[in-house]
Amino acid sequence: MTSAGAWQVRFDGGHQQRYLPDRAAVLQYILAVGPRAASPRFEVFAEGEPVRLADGAFGGRRFELVEVVDLAREGEIGRLRAELGLP
Repeated sequence: MTSAGAWQVRFDGGHQQRYLPDRAAVLQYILAVGPRAASPRFEVFAEGEPVRLADGAFGGRRFELVEVVDLAREGEIGRLRAELGLP
Protein backbone atom coordinates (compact mmCIF):
# COMPACT_ATOMS: atom_id res chain seq x y z
CA MET A 1 0.00 0.00 0.00
CA THR A 2 1.34 3.41 -0.87
CA SER A 3 0.60 6.48 1.19
CA ALA A 4 1.49 8.74 -1.75
CA GLY A 5 -1.44 7.52 -3.89
CA ALA A 6 -5.07 8.51 -3.90
CA TRP A 7 -7.50 7.72 -1.11
CA GLN A 8 -11.13 6.67 -1.39
CA VAL A 9 -13.96 6.99 1.09
CA ARG A 10 -17.20 5.01 0.69
CA PHE A 11 -20.34 5.70 2.68
CA ASP A 12 -24.13 5.46 2.69
CA GLY A 13 -23.87 1.69 2.36
CA GLY A 14 -21.49 1.94 -0.59
CA HIS A 15 -23.85 4.13 -2.63
CA GLN A 16 -21.53 7.14 -2.31
CA GLN A 17 -17.78 7.28 -2.87
CA ARG A 18 -15.21 10.03 -3.21
CA TYR A 19 -11.57 10.03 -4.27
CA LEU A 20 -9.34 12.38 -2.30
CA PRO A 21 -5.62 13.21 -2.42
CA ASP A 22 -4.58 12.26 1.13
CA ARG A 23 -5.70 10.97 4.51
CA ALA A 24 -6.17 14.46 5.96
CA ALA A 25 -8.58 15.31 3.14
CA VAL A 26 -10.49 12.08 3.83
CA LEU A 27 -10.84 12.89 7.53
CA GLN A 28 -11.89 16.47 6.81
CA TYR A 29 -14.47 15.20 4.33
CA ILE A 30 -15.87 12.69 6.84
CA LEU A 31 -16.18 15.39 9.49
CA ALA A 32 -17.90 17.72 7.02
CA VAL A 33 -20.48 15.31 5.55
CA GLY A 34 -20.83 12.88 8.45
CA PRO A 35 -23.63 14.73 10.25
CA ARG A 36 -25.74 14.76 7.06
CA ALA A 37 -24.91 11.28 5.74
CA ALA A 38 -27.55 8.54 5.76
CA SER A 39 -25.19 6.28 7.74
CA PRO A 40 -22.48 7.19 10.28
CA ARG A 41 -20.17 4.46 8.87
CA PHE A 42 -17.38 5.37 6.45
CA GLU A 43 -14.96 2.93 4.83
CA VAL A 44 -11.52 4.40 4.11
CA PHE A 45 -9.34 2.89 1.37
CA ALA A 46 -5.79 3.71 0.28
CA GLU A 47 -4.44 3.11 -3.18
CA GLY A 48 -2.44 -0.10 -3.29
CA GLU A 49 -0.24 -1.71 -5.89
CA PRO A 50 -1.76 -1.62 -9.40
CA VAL A 51 -3.67 -4.63 -10.69
CA ARG A 52 -1.49 -6.88 -12.86
CA LEU A 53 -3.10 -8.80 -15.69
CA ALA A 54 -2.07 -12.34 -16.66
CA ASP A 55 0.16 -10.98 -19.44
CA GLY A 56 2.02 -8.74 -16.97
CA ALA A 57 0.39 -5.52 -18.12
CA PHE A 58 -1.07 -3.09 -15.64
CA GLY A 59 -4.84 -3.38 -15.46
CA GLY A 60 -5.82 -0.44 -13.31
CA ARG A 61 -5.85 0.93 -9.80
CA ARG A 62 -6.55 -1.09 -6.68
CA PHE A 63 -7.74 0.26 -3.34
CA GLU A 64 -7.28 -1.56 -0.04
CA LEU A 65 -9.45 -1.09 3.04
CA VAL A 66 -7.39 0.54 5.79
CA GLU A 67 -10.01 1.71 8.28
CA VAL A 68 -13.69 1.83 9.11
CA VAL A 69 -14.76 5.08 10.74
CA ASP A 70 -18.05 4.91 12.63
CA LEU A 71 -19.14 8.34 13.81
CA ALA A 72 -21.69 6.68 16.11
CA ARG A 73 -18.80 5.19 18.13
CA GLU A 74 -18.15 7.20 21.27
CA GLY A 75 -15.13 9.48 20.91
CA GLU A 76 -14.73 8.91 17.17
CA ILE A 77 -15.27 12.52 16.12
CA GLY A 78 -12.80 13.69 18.78
CA ARG A 79 -10.23 11.14 17.55
CA LEU A 80 -10.53 12.42 13.97
CA ARG A 81 -10.29 16.05 15.08
CA ALA A 82 -7.22 15.26 17.21
CA GLU A 83 -5.50 13.51 14.27
CA LEU A 84 -6.09 16.61 12.18
CA GLY A 85 -4.82 18.86 14.98
CA LEU A 86 -8.20 20.54 15.43
CA PRO A 87 -9.56 21.69 18.80
